Amino acid sequence: MEGFAGRVIETRTTSIFVAYAGSGAGSGSPLLLLHGFPQTHLMWRDVASQLASQFTVVCADLRGYGRSGCPQSAPDHLPYSKRVMGQDMVDVMQHLGFEHFSVAGHDRGGRVAYRMALDHPEVITRLAVLDIVPTETAWSRADSRLALSFWPWALLAQPEPLPEKILTAVPEAIIDDALTGWGTTAEVFPPEVSDAYVKSISDYEHAHAICEEYRAAATVDREHDKADRQNGRRIKCPVLVLWSTPGALDEWYADEGGPLTLWRAWADDVEGSAIKGGHFFPEAAPGETAAALQRFFQ
Repeated sequence: MEGFAGRVIETRTTSIFVAYAGSGAGSGSPLLLLHGFPQTHLMWRDVASQLASQFTVVCADLRGYGRSGCPQSAPDHLPYSKRVMGQDMVDVMQHLGFEHFSVAGHDRGGRVAYRMALDHPEVITRLAVLDIVPTETAWSRADSRLALSFWPWALLAQPEPLPEKILTAVPEAIIDDALTGWGTTAEVFPPEVSDAYVKSISDYEHAHAICEEYRAAATVDREHDKADRQNGRRIKCPVLVLWSTPGALDEWYADEGGPLTLWRAWADDVEGSAIKGGHFFPEAAPGETAAALQRFFQ
């Protein structure tokens, strides 16, 4: 990422790779950007460069992805829960000198981001979630559309070692299908970027970590969401919701009022809109995505 420095930061349980623009505290309000599957921090390459003129931008690889560490998991998948992954990011930002910051997350990164807002309300000042609804909301409404359209939800949550073997046996096929099967055209992804995504899932250690993250989403993450709903715990900061059109969120939840209505069950201050470009609209429409984020976070 041109203009961004890279470094590995040790947290309490793993190592996290970040690419950042700025010299630390005092060089613009801090903004953390988190990627989804099957990407790495590189998904923000065009968006981050536009935001860096106004913010100190930190693009991180989630644990188990890209150049970040793959700590040992556990039978309950807790080490790959969004709660633990969110703590990674709080540790990283504090290491960089930021006690308070905003966060935007796409796909899996969005799940980490909203969990951070729930668990660390004193830290997260603003939250943007891109092309997701809360994990328990999605699972409680899951049907054949989710199972067939977004196959990683069910496939990667299967017991070890089947999904790990699939990822590592045909990583190119996995990346090709994911990047072109959810409404975004292949031309959006330069060869060096798609190659980096292939590399990220090619070894067993990373494949296992990614599958553990999906297993956590199907189990412990749902329990954390349920507990928050039962206890009346809500997101306190302002929330921006962006989603793709046409796309699953734009269509599947229309009868319930769409993504904004679903997120307003979790937060009081919610705004948002749809962006064309398919599921990977931050890469397909970086200008529009950056403009929406810049307006919200300024």
